[in-house]
Amino acid sequence: MDILKILSRGTKPNPKNQTAKGSAAAVAATAKLPSAGAVPHPQLFNDPVSSSSRGKKRKRKNKSGDKDAEDDGPGNDDEDDLSDVDFFAPPKPRTEAVQQHNEEDGEDQKKKKNKKRKVKTLDEDECKQILRSHRLKFTLLSESVGGVAELEARAVEGKKEKKKKSKEGGEEEGKEKGPKKGKLAQLWPQPLTAFGQLKYDYGINQTLADNITRQGFKVPTEVQMGALPLLLQSGTALGDKEMEKGVDFLAVAPTGSGKTITFLIPAIEGVLKARGEVNEGEEVKNELRAIVVAPTRELASQIVNEGRKLAIGTGVRVVLMKRGLRLQAEGRAEKAEEDSDSEDEEEKPEEAEQDQDEDEEDKEDSDEEDGDDKKKDRKEKPLARVDILVTTPKILLNFLSDDGKLTNSKRTLPTVRSLILDEADVLLDPIFRKQTMAIWKSCVHPDVALTCWSATMASNIEALVTKHLSKRAKHFNISRPLIRLVVGLKDTAVPNVTHKLIYTATEQGKLLALRQLLHPASSSDSGPPLRPPFIVFTQTIDRAKALHKELQFDIPLEAGGQARIAVLHSSLSDQIRSKIMTKFRTGEVWVLITTDVLARGVDFAGVNGVVNYDVPTSAAGYVHRAGRTGRAGREGGVAVTFYTKEDIPFVKSVANVIAASEKQAGKAGSGEESVKKWLLDALPKVAKEDKRKLKVRGVEARRAGGKEASITTQSSWERRKENNKRQAIEASKKRKRMALQVEKQGGGKKKDDDREEWGGLDD
Repeated sequence: MDILKILSRGTKPNPKNQTAKGSAAAVAATAKLPSAGAVPHPQLFNDPVSSSSRGKKRKRKNKSGDKDAEDDGPGNDDEDDLSDVDFFAPPKPRTEAVQQHNEEDGEDQKKKKNKKRKVKTLDEDECKQILRSHRLKFTLLSESVGGVAELEARAVEGKKEKKKKSKEGGEEEGKEKGPKKGKLAQLWPQPLTAFGQLKYDYGINQTLADNITRQGFKVPTEVQMGALPLLLQSGTALGDKEMEKGVDFLAVAPTGSGKTITFLIPAIEGVLKARGEVNEGEEVKNELRAIVVAPTRELASQIVNEGRKLAIGTGVRVVLMKRGLRLQAEGRAEKAEEDSDSEDEEEKPEEAEQDQDEDEEDKEDSDEEDGDDKKKDRKEKPLARVDILVTTPKILLNFLSDDGKLTNSKRTLPTVRSLILDEADVLLDPIFRKQTMAIWKSCVHPDVALTCWSATMASNIEALVTKHLSKRAKHFNISRPLIRLVVGLKDTAVPNVTHKLIYTATEQGKLLALRQLLHPASSSDSGPPLRPPFIVFTQTIDRAKALHKELQFDIPLEAGGQARIAVLHSSLSDQIRSKIMTKFRTGEVWVLITTDVLARGVDFAGVNGVVNYDVPTSAAGYVHRAGRTGRAGREGGVAVTFYTKEDIPFVKSVANVIAASEKQAGKAGSGEESVKKWLLDALPKVAKEDKRKLKVRGVEARRAGGKEASITTQSSWERRKENNKRQAIEASKKRKRMALQVEKQGGGKKKDDDREEWGGLDD
């Protein structure tokens, strides 16, 4: 008997049991992946709230004063009273009964048309409970006239009452302190608990409500719960009639939380309401009333597709801005506002440097839309029928100024009532700031509402928005409050994604680690596995091409071969990019290698993971990259980040985001966190100057194109051999070309046939 077999019997796993357990675990893991399908409950946060009133139906009194009439549904009105019904009266003739019933129905319909439906509002305590349980925080950023002063006073009074209740003796009741200087007032507007409220309580168009239901929207996400009532009926949501004119809005919500639907519904409803105000007999025309600005063409196309789904049957035209499209515009009549903002056009040194690198940044592919418009003489096209325009900054600016230069801006858009900035932190960053501000100035109507949306919003962007809104208010003598909504913790990744930070030491280590993700050797690795489809992000276009060239034969032919891996970047044509996007959405492409051109806004519902092959250039960049997975509450997404020796000085900002996101998800201190405290303490702090350089240029070692930037598994000797062979071939071709040139000039040596025959030695 072999003693080693006996000792190792308890440690060796049974292959049959291991196979059964592995298959069961694989099935369970696959069922939780984002690619498994939609989640019925897309909300990210639903903290329990300890309150006796939570979960009970609200009752309201009937005419007799009893509280027996429950609010069972949208059709239960206060005017419904059954106390005068005589159940023992003789039956009426059928014709008379039908006639009376029809008359009553007609009167009820007239009453419903003439009577404006009242929104069923919650009291302030119920609003606080719901908003706090979903981690929604509304803040008043800018002061205004009228209604805002009342809102601030009400917020201060609420704090005072809360202090009074908390004190038992009541001795210090008269010593209440006011709000601290610089502290912003917090608001508690009405939340949206179900999409059915949009139709019954907020009175949106019937066709629009049917389209929302047809798209499968039932339970609103956090940003939809907080923003839709405020954007549709701000006076009712805030409990102040003076706020009916609307508000300027700034939303900071996690990626994949439904921000696109949230700003499209009020935009379409605004167009339909404006059409309803047209007098009878007048022709209903398509008039540009809303502009949606997005940083990339992919995101703009996605917004158009979502908008057209919601606008089916309404007659509202959602159009993507293209070259040659003519809009209803007027010549610029005044430049007072431009002169008042001239001081903001002065660039800081770092902004000037960033503008110089504009063509090298992957996110600025919208500049390519300029094309050859100057060289082509096109016939003037008729005005486009547009209600909602979706555009990138550069192409709309080309239309407004003829040549895209800010100094030659000639046209304005007087009919626009709503300006929507999707990914506002990028649009107001130095990269796109001038273009975005020029579009904002062209919207000259005094009642233009501004809404900004993003998953990350720096304080300097908020200050910039507040500053320009105050200038605009002085210029037009109209003031609107600016309200900010923050969902969860600001500038953090979605809590339902698993983060992994992996040290690979060198570029070769990155490639080996990525191949291990493609071909996992065992299930012993910590954390959930990464299964296709997934996205790989690189720093530059050249690195994306090199990585695609290196990995294109890693997937076997039985599984589809190199057709399963694709690369997408801003230097490709629109047609090729749209084809690659379609193949990735349909599942033909499993691994998509790209740059930051796809890092923002683009919705891939079934992406199981994200690989940051190169460290993101900022903390906000990591939030948006990781947000390509875990969309709409789907769990099981994985975000993997590789870092080398060159990345150590910059990786702490990413580690801080991961730590904050895991803390928000409740993983801190449980042993499940991927970034340990000792690692956070060991990583060096990133200086402000290094952050600025990293954001503008990325890691210089990879941009320079040296050994540190090469993506290959070949040894230096093999690469040197290939390089020498390539140079020898080029040198040989060069010598042949030079020889041909010399022969053409007639200065070459004679051929062998033309030489004189040798006659031997003389005697």
